[in-house]
Amino acid sequence: MPHQLTKSRFMDGWHCPNLLWWRVHEPASEELDVSPALKFRFAQGHAVDIAARKQVPGGVAIDYPHDRANERLRATKHALAMNVPAIYGATFLANHVYVVVDILERAPDGYHLIEVKSTTSVKAEHVPDVAIQTYVARASGIKVRRSELMHLNRACRYPDLSNLFVREDLTEHVEEMVPILAEEVIAQLETLEGPYPALAIGEQCYEMTDCPFFDRCWPDRSGHHVTTLYRLGLERAHELMRQGYGQIEDLPLDVKLPKLAHRQRRAVHEGSTIVGPKLAEALEPFTGPIAFLDFETVSLAIPVWDGCTPWQQVPAQFSCHVEDGRGGYIHHAWLADTADDPREPIANALIEACVDATSIVAYYASFEKGCLDTLIAALPHRAADLESIKARLVDLYPVVRDHVYHPDFYGSFSLKTVIPALVPELDYDDLGIAEGELASTEIARMLFKPETLSPAERETLRDDLLAYCARDTEVMVALLERLRGMETAE
Repeated sequence: MPHQLTKSRFMDGWHCPNLLWWRVHEPASEELDVSPALKFRFAQGHAVDIAARKQVPGGVAIDYPHDRANERLRATKHALAMNVPAIYGATFLANHVYVVVDILERAPDGYHLIEVKSTTSVKAEHVPDVAIQTYVARASGIKVRRSELMHLNRACRYPDLSNLFVREDLTEHVEEMVPILAEEVIAQLETLEGPYPALAIGEQCYEMTDCPFFDRCWPDRSGHHVTTLYRLGLERAHELMRQGYGQIEDLPLDVKLPKLAHRQRRAVHEGSTIVGPKLAEALEPFTGPIAFLDFETVSLAIPVWDGCTPWQQVPAQFSCHVEDGRGGYIHHAWLADTADDPREPIANALIEACVDATSIVAYYASFEKGCLDTLIAALPHRAADLESIKARLVDLYPVVRDHVYHPDFYGSFSLKTVIPALVPELDYDDLGIAEGELASTEIARMLFKPETLSPAERETLRDDLLAYCARDTEVMVALLERLRGMETAE
């Protein structure tokens, strides 16, 4: 057949035939552009794959690039003939499906097939992932006796990486699925040979929230579409669409909605900001002198600092604007410069910055609390001072969420949405880095891949990171001032 499946293509088709068709027929589409953050996750996943091989030692690696299929297939055949204990990257092609098995471990009565994931648990989508590999390996003559998932162990703590991985036996679930795969493969191949399948929106959309082609399938969602209703869910939004309500403006007031979605509908209907009667009361805990705090973190699949666990978010940067008592603010900032453990120096700088603050403001403060907990656990000798900072935290996020709605929030209460609506004179458009995921990725690159940056690029990147984190606290200063000036409108 002109087309063949890979494991990733099969998984796309398993989720949705539209996704499979577009992925194969429009591989250069802008929706498939790989972001720096996604490249970072891929690199972390590769590091996990390499580390996992140590759990099954003595194997042979199939090192040819994945697009050199013939060489990989021949090398795999040769490795099988050598009766080696394991093959890393064993490659098989059968029934028009091409798969690369992370670890194929020899057993007394056949082989154990092991898929390696950088997650810290088994997820539902891992079963078909392992099942299609088992199906193809068996069709290639391999006696797969056991099908496993090897994933990161969230209980592992550096420097003891002896328990970095957990091996989960998925054989029972895989065996239930394998008998239906031949028919599924044929159906997917037929999908690729035919025209765009145009599967209607439905359950597959609710289950796969990160589909790159989501906007193609759903109707025009410009303006105040019902899919923007706060925490309504795609399934309920789809139900409203089937009833003929595409825009929130079309949605009658007698259609029941959750409290905050109802406030959103009112704001859209009235074309004005809704301010709850208890806003002033909600702002009472924000007493001066006030500090405004924002962290950025580094999160690594394989930990490198004492006591850290896989994917733990470790604070590596902060910005803090503190009232100076004269109507102005003093800005404090700290950013890690090397791959050395940042927790002690960042904690020392943070404690000094916040020493005189009565209230310490964050936006979505549970994140800042988590960062402080990380520091407290690592630095017991600084725990009292850090606990004091944690006790003084006050959160602007629930103040906005529970008491204010501007039509331009479009169902979101993130700073990136709230600020343009309530404080339009401030934005992130002039910054080289303008969102947190990219900031985290670039901090990790600066610390752990310094060879990818020239001295000038490194200096520019540091400036961009410092400017981004500082903007996050600057906008909180302006947001609190704007909230204090609002008048109740309900």
